[in-house]
Amino acid sequence: MAARTPRIALDAMGGDHMPAAAVEGALAAAAEGISVVLVGDEAVLRPALGSAAGRVEVVHAPDAITMDDHAADVRRRRDASVMVAMRLVKEGAADAAVSMGHSGATMAAALLVLGRLPGVDRPAILANVPTGRGFAALLDVGANADAKPQYLQQFAVLGSAFVSSVWGKPDPTVGLVSIGEEPHKGNELARAAHELLVATPGIRFHGNVEGRDLLKGTVDVFVTDGFTGNVMLKLAEGEARELFSWVRQTLTSGPLARLGGLLARRALREVARRMDPSEYGAQPLLGVDGYAFIGHGSSDAKAVTSALRTATRAVASDALGRTKEALARLTAQPAPSPAPSR
Repeated sequence: MAARTPRIALDAMGGDHMPAAAVEGALAAAAEGISVVLVGDEAVLRPALGSAAGRVEVVHAPDAITMDDHAADVRRRRDASVMVAMRLVKEGAADAAVSMGHSGATMAAALLVLGRLPGVDRPAILANVPTGRGFAALLDVGANADAKPQYLQQFAVLGSAFVSSVWGKPDPTVGLVSIGEEPHKGNELARAAHELLVATPGIRFHGNVEGRDLLKGTVDVFVTDGFTGNVMLKLAEGEARELFSWVRQTLTSGPLARLGGLLARRALREVARRMDPSEYGAQPLLGVDGYAFIGHGSSDAKAVTSALRTATRAVASDALGRTKEALARLTAQPAPSPAPSR
């Protein structure tokens, strides 16, 4: 599979700005040499492609899951574009599937069609978070509101393997999100997960980290349950937007402030670029037996192109193979002995 250019199946109907954003983003990606398969209603997609129809492949899917539908609807709607995209991956006709539509439906479709990897109880969504040191991975950010200690252990292995292979960090550090750095701090879940992570082979466990460590980039991989991770991610995104709003207000508050804003414009634009989610486009769903990426429903063409780049890079780096190797080491680990009774 590595001998050819990875083929990425794009759900062209899921999302607020589809199919227009899917078509524009796919054509931009194709211009970069990325192989894209648009999945959706041919009667809509082919006219939208116009004279550029020969640059990307189209696979017909007569149905589409909307944001108003339920995630479980994919079970009975096999011809929905997100399901067809996942089947292309399962059948080997595509190497990865990307959807900017209903995130719950995308996850459900991936689980139904691709299944879980051996040794994984629950898949996790990994988010790229800009930090003072580059980027950090935060998972889970919404796939599992409730978690068990072994889930967090698996998330650490999944995240570490992805960051190592796709981001090119050979020995990423892993931190467990808690309310204090000491091993005994945190709730029952965090304390039990800490014990597992200390003994987990193949990861570089830093120890407990706190919420303030995320934007500092104290570690490369932040592990937590999906409820906490989603709150952390939304808080970071919201705070970033508000801070930029405050900066803009301050830099337009008077003549001298406006002059300072002009001088700082280039630097501020670079900061804004780093914090723009459309720069990476979509987040991987880790733990399924295939490459599946979930983007934001409001994604534009730029985000679509970035998502296709991200998926291509993951396939080319054999992230799935690296993940399977890491999980094999984990499952080969002897089960911990029960604590002695008192």
